[in-house]
Amino acid sequence: MALSVPSGTRGAAGGRSTAPAPGAVPVGPRRRGELPSVHNALICVGLPGLAISPEHGQLTGQGFDGYYQSGRRLLSRCHVRVSGREPVSVRGGLIAAGRARFVAVVRLPGAAGPDPELVVERLRSADGTERITLRSASDRVLRVPVEIGLGTDLAFLGAVAAGSPGAELPATVHGAGLRWAGDGCHAVVTADPPPEDALAATGLLRWQLEVPAGGSTDIELRIRTDTPTRPAGPLFTGALSPASADGDDPRAQSLLRSSLADLRAMLVRDPGHPADIYPVAGVPWRCGFAPAEILWTARMTLPLGTRLAAAALRRLARTQLGGTGPGAGRIPGPLRDAGPHLPPSCTGVEATLLFPVLLAEARLWGLAEQEVTALLPAAERCLAWLRAAADEESLLGEPGAGGLQRAETQAHAHRAAVLAAELLDGCGRPGADGWRQWAATLRGGFRQAFWIEDRTGGRPAAARTPDGQLVPHLGAGTAHLLDTGLLGGGRFAEGLLDKVRTEQVARLLGGPAMDSGWGLRGLGARERGHNPFGHRGGAVRVHETAVAVAGLAASGFEKEASSLLGGVLAAAESFGHRLPEMYAGVQRTEGGVPLPHPAACRPAAVSAASGIHLLMTLAGVRPDAPAGTVALRPMSSAPLGAIQLSGLSVAGQPFSVRVSRLGLGMVEEAAAGLQLGL
Repeated sequence: MALSVPSGTRGAAGGRSTAPAPGAVPVGPRRRGELPSVHNALICVGLPGLAISPEHGQLTGQGFDGYYQSGRRLLSRCHVRVSGREPVSVRGGLIAAGRARFVAVVRLPGAAGPDPELVVERLRSADGTERITLRSASDRVLRVPVEIGLGTDLAFLGAVAAGSPGAELPATVHGAGLRWAGDGCHAVVTADPPPEDALAATGLLRWQLEVPAGGSTDIELRIRTDTPTRPAGPLFTGALSPASADGDDPRAQSLLRSSLADLRAMLVRDPGHPADIYPVAGVPWRCGFAPAEILWTARMTLPLGTRLAAAALRRLARTQLGGTGPGAGRIPGPLRDAGPHLPPSCTGVEATLLFPVLLAEARLWGLAEQEVTALLPAAERCLAWLRAAADEESLLGEPGAGGLQRAETQAHAHRAAVLAAELLDGCGRPGADGWRQWAATLRGGFRQAFWIEDRTGGRPAAARTPDGQLVPHLGAGTAHLLDTGLLGGGRFAEGLLDKVRTEQVARLLGGPAMDSGWGLRGLGARERGHNPFGHRGGAVRVHETAVAVAGLAASGFEKEASSLLGGVLAAAESFGHRLPEMYAGVQRTEGGVPLPHPAACRPAAVSAASGIHLLMTLAGVRPDAPAGTVALRPMSSAPLGAIQLSGLSVAGQPFSVRVSRLGLGMVEEAAAGLQLGL
């Protein structure tokens, strides 16, 4: 997956962007090169701050480790020695989205036995602080020399990823620490207590510390720069409600807690409109603006409130193309790789079709009517583009792909049309009946043009070429055919497929070719070009698995949904409940573990949101805030046993639901006046 990284984004969902995205965290000039592997790295995230560390915690100045601020590496070397020795690492790991803890031990010179007398604990935070604690296990006072070697290249993250960060810069002594300057930026490290000696030529700070018997002493480092930034601040904590999951399977709570923390850590402000926030696509390589992933993240987190959705919609509406040309109303987005069988797809088309869907569903979850009214013109412009771009059968080709019609694009278009009709009706705007008829035409055209018959029951084509040839491979994009969207009164829209073909798609998605045991493969194991590490050619992408689980459950195929859900939960446990954007689609075996993709972002916004979406599927909450009702459609098989989801948000008020081991749902807390629908 050789991708362009220095703009701060690989494009929505893993594609390549050809220009820096608006609002992206700046990471310097564009280069192309192979990404370093990050699957073993400990990544602390609290954007615009970022800290990347090896498991032992020592920053050596090699590779991509270091403290970053707004895409600039402020510190690449932070190497601790105690009594002239390097501490022996015993444990390193994340303790929160933005903090890591490293533990090492030191056996001091002259010790009577082989046991270490000193524990060195380092707490590293994405905000640019590090606390180094020396804890004594001795019954005597220890006088310990400590030195910390510091250095930086002030390189952009993109240059680091490309393997050309530049040489380490010379330091100068600055107050209680060191300072580096270059390329219009400077970085300062200050220490508390101040060092007894500071050597700028070698980047060394030195102390002679006294550690009480059985006690401890600390050194705190603070890394900062004068580069203007917009820190997260307290605003971000309220963007998503503080949901919790309690029940028979403890993995649910661990996944929900980690996903929420990661999403909050990846939120950034729109530079031109600081009140609006959105998630970056993924860390560390995609800290930029990705329209489709922003909307997917907001859609999957609607049970946690509509604030993120409203901000995302406002942010995307400002990028919408104006004028009267063929692109008018479309939301721009970069291309992304689509695997070995298809040309790159346009994420702008996906975002344009997802915009009215998110607005319609956010209204049902409780988005204020004045917000809906303000955003409705942008949604109508998206729909106008859709009508102009589709053919007489309502089938939609993609600009820039020679008119290729992808099956999942038709699913996006159909969902947009059906939900737009409900939205227009609910807001008293004209055109709803026209969009229902348009969707019916698309259903007829799709069922006739995209189905491939065979002796096993057939399958939907992945795409149709402009000359009518069908691309027959089976991939994870098929899951979007089951994602019909939420209507008022707890209803789901009619899908592109009839009942018989829906059942066949469910069988295919639940079969061994697609279900790896860890989640849904991006490309079927029997397909030509399958590669379990191919990011669109066989790897498991959590987002598509979550779409499949929700669609299968809503269609009544709980056995297949439960299998995919169980696979992702097992994988999440292996990844410390921080789901990567993808991992290898190898077949699960007894006692096996999922194989990480070396260059996958972790955390990634849509993966974190997908973890939340998977858990919400268990309860099947179907709100209609304008009508003052909420319906429950829990998975009757209760694949995780009993579970209670608390701290959700419906109609702007706290909402909690409990599902029993028998799959029966019960509302525990709801807004006053909210009625339980059927």
